[in-house]
Amino acid sequence: MSSALSITASVNPPRAVYLDFPLGHTAGRAGDVSEQRHIMLDTLRALETIQVPGTIRRLKYRWTEDDAWKDSVMRPRQRGAADKSAHADDRVERWPDPQYQHEADRDLADPHCPSCVFPERA
Repeated sequence: MSSALSITASVNPPRAVYLDFPLGHTAGRAGDVSEQRHIMLDTLRALETIQVPGTIRRLKYRWTEDDAWKDSVMRPRQRGAADKSAHADDRVERWPDPQYQHEADRDLADPHCPSCVFPERA
């Protein structure tokens, strides 16, 4: 599942489903269980029926009636910028180290994973 079409296409997965929703909402709107269920069922059907390797199936759900929402996520205004016509940058802060919901999750991460990069543990 992806909400980043160009990135997904560039890695050429065996099959994928694309949802044109903001990043972080790949399975639907937070709290909208009905929509999430429909998206997941459509995703599973697509992944089950895709026959051509590299196919990216686009789901037909819409975040809003128009694409104006993309202006705020694609061209955010820096905090404190004088130009109030631009949208505020409300993206979540990024960290260079992996973030875990629970300390037990950190302990379960495989430190010998051949394709993973882990920071040194203190």
